[in-house]
Amino acid sequence: QVQLVESGGGLVQAGGSLTLSCAASIPTFTFSNRVMGWFRQTPGKERDFVAAITFGGAITYYADSVKGRFNISRDNAKNTVYLQMTNLKPEDTAIYYCAADRAQRRTYLERAYYTPSTYAYRGQGTQVTVSS
Repeated sequence: QVQLVESGGGLVQAGGSLTLSCAASIPTFTFSNRVMGWFRQTPGKERDFVAAITFGGAITYYADSVKGRFNISRDNAKNTVYLQMTNLKPEDTAIYYCAADRAQRRTYLERAYYTPSTYAYRGQGTQVTVSS
């Protein structure tokens, strides 16, 4: 069973930066075969796509709201995916979750990367709070 553990959340002032990490407790060869994504959610709202990265790491996708401010990357040797967040805004306040593809070595039409159902595994989340 895949386990994902997020870390790096916290309280930051608007304009500040944070880097989230998500470590996967699965064999290295499996992590490197999976699309990884970040989603976020605030109370009473749907889970929103933030960013995704293909299993090879060559292609990344971002929500329009974070383009130019967030960067997703992965280190397959460490079974870890990162989300670097800069120029944070109060509207970025949410619980951030990482997620792993249900399949291995899959490529999709772009819209699938934005869809929660593509990802079978999700961590417990880490809180990010941005004060104004």
